[in-house]
Amino acid sequence: MASRDWLVTNDGQYEVWEGSVSDAELSTSPYRLYRFLTDLEDILLNSTDNRRRLQAIYPIVRRLLNSSEWLQGEYLEPDPETGWSVLMLYDEPDFPLTVQTVVWLPSKVSPLHNHATWGVVALISGQEKNTFWRRTDNNGRIEQVGELILNPGEIIGLMPDAIHSVEALGDEPTVSFNLYGETNYEQRFEFDAVNCTAKNF
Repeated sequence: MASRDWLVTNDGQYEVWEGSVSDAELSTSPYRLYRFLTDLEDILLNSTDNRRRLQAIYPIVRRLLNSSEWLQGEYLEPDPETGWSVLMLYDEPDFPLTVQTVVWLPSKVSPLHNHATWGVVALISGQEKNTFWRRTDNNGRIEQVGELILNPGEIIGLMPDAIHSVEALGDEPTVSFNLYGETNYEQRFEFDAVNCTAKNF
């Protein structure tokens, strides 16, 4: 299983994350969701820099996925009309995090969007193509800057203004574990690549 970690910057460039943790280096003892959330909260309290936060979050996401087999099958079947599904794994008032699994049917493509917060996506199964874009001015104009295909076991981190779309490749659905910080909805947009326009969610 692949275990590369990637970082996508605000201008749509991606890089292999240096200092990635291999599966062999991770503890095999059980790592419960509640411990993961506590560790995550500690990371967020100790750093306000998104790059540093992501660097600290990747290993605990990998540890959770390696030691929590229940996550491999914890998802909802996709809606045949929309082509996707989202299962919230944890939701607590005043704890501004999104923890979920997401499924896409084969050949379905997400809208082009940013998240307006840091995000981590770990691919559990299937194959997913991410297409990255960047802003070219302050009027919503954008241009495509690259593509990256994720395989099971790979993790991608997104900076708040990273713009991307997701496409499920192959003949099977993709299943991913997704984690996001507190969204700034005034800065979250869906983009129209043809007309170079942006609209708020």
